Amino acid sequence: MNLQIIEKRNIFFIISSIVILIGIVMMMISGLNFGIDFTGGTHIQIDLGETIPVKEIREITDEFDKNADVIHAGDERNQVIIKTAKSLNSDERIEVFNQFKEKYNLEADEPMMSEQFGPSIGKEIRNKALLAIVIATIGMLIYITFRFEFKFGISAILALIHDILIALAVYAIFKLPVNSSFVAAMLTIVGYSINDTIVVFDRIRENQKLFKKTEYNKLIDTSVSQTIVRSINTSFTTLLAIACLYIFGVEAIKDFALPLIVGVVVGTYSSIFIASPVWYLLKVKAK
Repeated sequence: MNLQIIEKRNIFFIISSIVILIGIVMMMISGLNFGIDFTGGTHIQIDLGETIPVKEIREITDEFDKNADVIHAGDERNQVIIKTAKSLNSDERIEVFNQFKEKYNLEADEPMMSEQFGPSIGKEIRNKALLAIVIATIGMLIYITFRFEFKFGISAILALIHDILIALAVYAIFKLPVNSSFVAAMLTIVGYSINDTIVVFDRIRENQKLFKKTEYNKLIDTSVSQTIVRSINTSFTTLLAIACLYIFGVEAIKDFALPLIVGVVVGTYSSIFIASPVWYLLKVKAK
């Protein structure tokens, strides 16, 4: 297999640019679909004594908020957690509970947990997530510069920024909910993507020692061709496991698995088609 990555690099850059541009336009027009972790809202947890299908629970919750999140909890999934972006006061929360109490003959006089919270928690999550990404990015840049060279580090960081922008664009285009699970998944993807990129860079460095007079474009094409099967197989097995979590998992697991699926696909794409061409452009410009 002899791929022509460098020759067709502009095609990959254009594809990514179009997706990111569409995402930016969508964010400017309608914004991201922030979950209650960022907007604030109401949290109610009720012990139903048995596992009730989400569809049946929504027959009650839809009267208050059709976009409410319904999650099962407890060892036997006999508890239900209702999260709604609407701020329900104490009387409204009691009314919600009374409807469940009447329908399922509950013995308790009040829910296990009932609280109203503001967007300050989401702001704290966002700030800490940004801080974590910045610290991780600086650490990765230092490591890759020490292990390889500075241009490899810059290329890897630009690929990571590409991954995050693409993921945000996908969530903006399809109006998927952005919540704390999304933030956790993005932090996970940053580590996964950089690992895949380093594998490609390591092969480039090895081939650079073997073929010292080889042009950069041929060097990169050869190196990527040698590692692409490994990258695809690794990503496929990872996706297989995450897809099972998404298909068979509960709602809370699905919220975490979905951004992981998006991130793994985008991370694999950037490691092969974005990071190496960026390094090529930096080397050519320096030369």
